[in-house]
Amino acid sequence: MSTLLRRLASPVLGIVYRLYERRLLKEVLVGEVPAHVGFIMDGNRRHAKATGQLPWEGHRLGSDTVEALVEWGREVGVRVMTLYAFSTENFRRANAEVESLMALFADRLTGLAEDQRIRDQRVRVRVLGRTEMLPADVQAAIKLVESATKDYDAYQLNFCIAYGGRQEILDALHAIIAKVESGELSRDNLDERVLGEHLYTGGDDPDLIIRTGGESRLSNFLLYQAAYSELFFTDVHFPSFRKLDFLRVLRAYQRRKRRFGR
Repeated sequence: MSTLLRRLASPVLGIVYRLYERRLLKEVLVGEVPAHVGFIMDGNRRHAKATGQLPWEGHRLGSDTVEALVEWGREVGVRVMTLYAFSTENFRRANAEVESLMALFADRLTGLAEDQRIRDQRVRVRVLGRTEMLPADVQAAIKLVESATKDYDAYQLNFCIAYGGRQEILDALHAIIAKVESGELSRDNLDERVLGEHLYTGGDDPDLIIRTGGESRLSNFLLYQAAYSELFFTDVHFPSFRKLDFLRVLRAYQRRKRRFGR
């Protein structure tokens, strides 16, 4: 394709995408929207490699997509978003990449505490995981944003940082055992509801889990909570994930029949 044709095609494609996006949005808004969406944000490093950038540049671009994703979810009525940002296993990565990610977390969480959109839309922000493993500045940023948004109840945004699904279940079991030993809980009253309430998510299970980046596994994300979640996997790297992609997933979700064993 000649340079002139490419220049002409680009704005035309942009118009086509916008029209298609508007049509999809109208379709999604008349259907049942998942109340809670979990998101495995994969493909940041591969995106960086493919575009000739350092790994942490991919994470920075991915954090920009997070801001857009939250807006897209709010627009269609998703009440809770849980985003898998950093697993306990990710500490094994190169020190330079981990340090860059930690600096990014501290910066973005602090920014959310001061974000007028978060205030106006009354979004409660929480960080789920073994946060004691994180550097002091990240822990301080977590306390700041959680304190600033603790009374908001219109939407909830969860970031899973230093998170592992198996570790979450272990932490819940330890908390339950401690309550049984102290007499606060009776062994006779232990059931799935009690276990769910002691998980980081407090018994709020995702209706839908999306994973970008081309992999088809949960990778230790919300293992207990995902028992009846609808799962969608896409090859798109997270920094390239568009509103159009999000709406397509929601439309596909709406076309599925959720029977919960019935």
